[in-house]
Amino acid sequence: MRFGFWTPIFGGWLRNVDDEQMPVSWDYIREVVTTAERVGFDLTLIPELNLNDIKGTAAPSLEAWALTASIAAVTSKLELMAAVRPGYHLPAVTAKQAATIDEVSGGRFTLNVVSAWWEEESRQYGGIFSEHDDRYARTEEFVAILKGLWNETPFDFDGSYYSVRNSHLEPKPRVQPRIYAGGESPAGKAAIVSFADAYLTHGGTVDELRAKIDGMRSQRASAGRAPFEAFGMAAYAIVRDTEAEAQAELDRITDVSHGAAYESYQDFIRQSHLEHEPDLRDYSVSNRGLRPGFIGTPRQVADRILEFEAAGVDTLLLQFSPQVSEMERFARDVIPLVRAGRHDADEAFEGAGAAAPPTPTREPLSAG
Repeated sequence: MRFGFWTPIFGGWLRNVDDEQMPVSWDYIREVVTTAERVGFDLTLIPELNLNDIKGTAAPSLEAWALTASIAAVTSKLELMAAVRPGYHLPAVTAKQAATIDEVSGGRFTLNVVSAWWEEESRQYGGIFSEHDDRYARTEEFVAILKGLWNETPFDFDGSYYSVRNSHLEPKPRVQPRIYAGGESPAGKAAIVSFADAYLTHGGTVDELRAKIDGMRSQRASAGRAPFEAFGMAAYAIVRDTEAEAQAELDRITDVSHGAAYESYQDFIRQSHLEHEPDLRDYSVSNRGLRPGFIGTPRQVADRILEFEAAGVDTLLLQFSPQVSEMERFARDVIPLVRAGRHDADEAFEGAGAAAPPTPTREPLSAG
């Protein structure tokens, strides 16, 4: 299992807690990422929204790509997964930016390609916003240009949405950035099967993730494509010494209030084709993060993570509040138990005279 975290560009992840002691500042972000690297996290997702989806549209937030370049300069090991939404970027310029950040990071840059869902943000920032399936069709062309420029010189492309002629991009990335993407609609899944190297999903139950991963593996095989390199899931973690303490924290953060922080709710429900529509209590925490159930004592949370690993999840993208102290707690109390739990499972198989289950290998960051 790889342990990742969301970089908190919004000042937190909780819609019912006004002040999470997570300032929207570079100083705080630098503390988050350097702490995460020190305590043993593997990667970070830097989300991209120009409005604050968590605290309300008038609240501050940071820009993802400028922040990613800054994080690259102060870290040395973290995989840096920047979100990109085609409706707000030119593909050739994005390919150039990606190659530059790849150079700064020494080959640690990857992409989470998001087809967008927030209509109000598009009105305020002038992004291209169209019908759901059309957004995925645009995304396929966008990624084709990225990969083309990273691999060919000169490169030509003539599509329904974009055209480039005799294009040169140098220097090229040291390692071609892995492309992650997520989606739940039939059109979204079909597009992801065609262009992505790895699949991401919002939080869900073990059974939901097992079915989703099995389905995406099957679609990928039917399309004659190489297997996905990774399956990642978003989740919010609450780790406490006792179940009662964890439950008290859960009750505190899901005490639903209908304030400015829910401005994005109707757009999210209307513009996203979701398999499991969240109610307001679920939506009180970002990205359906409560659904996996990473809430309880260290042992309980570790055991739950091992269930997801058995279902096929190999990458977690975690959210915490407040971020620094809770990441340190998680790294100290939970990650060693997950590692030990996997080792114990291997020994149990060996002791029974059977071949141990294969430990998932980590693919290089290059695209497949």
